[in-house]
Amino acid sequence: MINAAITAVGHYLPEGRLTNADLEKMVDTSDEWIRTRTGIEERRILKDPDKATSYMAIEASKMILERRNIDPDEIDTIIVGTVTPDMLFPSTACLVQFGLGASNAWGFDVSAACSGFLFALSSGVSFIESGHSKKVLVIGADKMSSIVDYTDRTSCIIFGDGAGAVLLEPTEDGHGVLDSVEYTDGSNWRILCMHGGGSLHPATRETVDQRMHFLTQDGQHVFRYAVQGMADVSREIMKRNNLTGDDIRYLVPHQANQRIIDATARRIGITMEKVMINIRNYGNTTAATIPLCLADWESELRRGDNLILAAFGGGFTWGSSYVKWAYDGSPDSES
Repeated sequence: MINAAITAVGHYLPEGRLTNADLEKMVDTSDEWIRTRTGIEERRILKDPDKATSYMAIEASKMILERRNIDPDEIDTIIVGTVTPDMLFPSTACLVQFGLGASNAWGFDVSAACSGFLFALSSGVSFIESGHSKKVLVIGADKMSSIVDYTDRTSCIIFGDGAGAVLLEPTEDGHGVLDSVEYTDGSNWRILCMHGGGSLHPATRETVDQRMHFLTQDGQHVFRYAVQGMADVSREIMKRNNLTGDDIRYLVPHQANQRIIDATARRIGITMEKVMINIRNYGNTTAATIPLCLADWESELRRGDNLILAAFGGGFTWGSSYVKWAYDGSPDSES
């Protein structure tokens, strides 16, 4: 049986930092208030006005190509999870394909908010398992600073910019992405969304004046749904694969909020030392959080480690993947 194995990871984080102290000067908030409610201390911000999501995705992908010593022409498929594309069209994947010089690749974007990377990963796995593709780049990238309202103290403290990527390749040795489950519930779309910019509310003077091109959310409701969704879907995939907390090397949760991460781990019986957490330094980078965690922890991972990936995002969208890690991790490792 052919599985899709993650054989390399890459990442990109902008140099610009937005600290809690910086936000204290911008809105009515405090470092203590932010840290106790979110766990965030700083975020990375892509400040160059001439660079956008595709730039970060390209840089993360270049790291993979260099580490695996792969020519761009070897890439078959590029899938980008993002809610902040450079433009409505062409897709971010098209811009990444051009930027990498991946002349033999085709690609597309996946819009699933904070679940974007997991939905893109599931799609990439299907192309590998079917034999359609041999090398698939799956990227999660978002320039959230482009849609954050920095006058709204409830949302501007949460989000940052960044990109993470993985390379999928076929294997028959029992490693790889072994199972996944995804869900969508559009009935609660108003709780976390951006009203302007689409065909319903295209950009006009009125939509700009009404600040409709920034994301909005009902934080309390998102928190409740996220905890339940991430915990339930993680439990489901563990049960489907006869796994207990003792079998799991790491839970890799979407980095939405420290309290959501804590509650999810507690509900599925995984101790916090088995949870990847980097929200303190990056904030919520939306589709980039899970691959950024994999990049940060790569050196700790060993072949055969069991990972549970879980995310919840606007839509609502949520899902989980069971990954049996395929190589001993190190910055220069190859599978």
